[in-house]
Amino acid sequence: MSIFSRFTDIINSNINAILDKAEDPQKMVRLIIQEMEDTLVEVRSASAKTIATKKDIQMQIDKLQFQVNDWSAKAELAITKDREDLARAALQERSKCNDTALVLVKELDNIDTQLSKLQLETGQLQEKLADAKARQKTILLRQSTATSRLDVKKTLDSSKVEDAMGRFEQYERKINDIEAQVDAYDLGNKSLNDEFAELQADDKVEDELTALKAQLAKKAKLEN
Repeated sequence: MSIFSRFTDIINSNINAILDKAEDPQKMVRLIIQEMEDTLVEVRSASAKTIATKKDIQMQIDKLQFQVNDWSAKAELAITKDREDLARAALQERSKCNDTALVLVKELDNIDTQLSKLQLETGQLQEKLADAKARQKTILLRQSTATSRLDVKKTLDSSKVEDAMGRFEQYERKINDIEAQVDAYDLGNKSLNDEFAELQADDKVEDELTALKAQLAKKAKLEN
């Protein structure tokens, strides 16, 4: 029986497709990896038992082959001693050992075939497991990032942000009012420097006015 029979959907399906349908991708990733690892442990145990059985059968075949050779030698000895009856009995025993060995050889071939299939399927499972582990961190990071983004979106769309911004605007208006009151107190309260600055400004304006009058008078004189 195939080692994938316990979780055919996982092996035959794309891992991303499974995760897309999962309510909790993190949990699903862990379950997939755990299932694969557990199966690998069982497969290795089954492989070890199968290999042990193969060695035992091979030992039986070797023993039977030794007996076949031994009965052949005994049959030849019986013939040289003119004991045809013993030679016939030895050949019969040799035939039994040979038949049993042939049966075991067929069984050994079947075991080799099963081991080859088991090795192939184990390789496929290991590839899937390696792929799942390699992508596990990326998948979990994507979910964590997406969850964080969703939380931010929910916060931005909630009334809390709008209320906070409204309070900021209210505080700004209060500060503007306070600053306006300060400016109002300063109106009409000129300092000594302010008064001298005004005098200097007045003198400058008078000088410019005198210069302008002189320029106009000169122009009128030239025209006459």
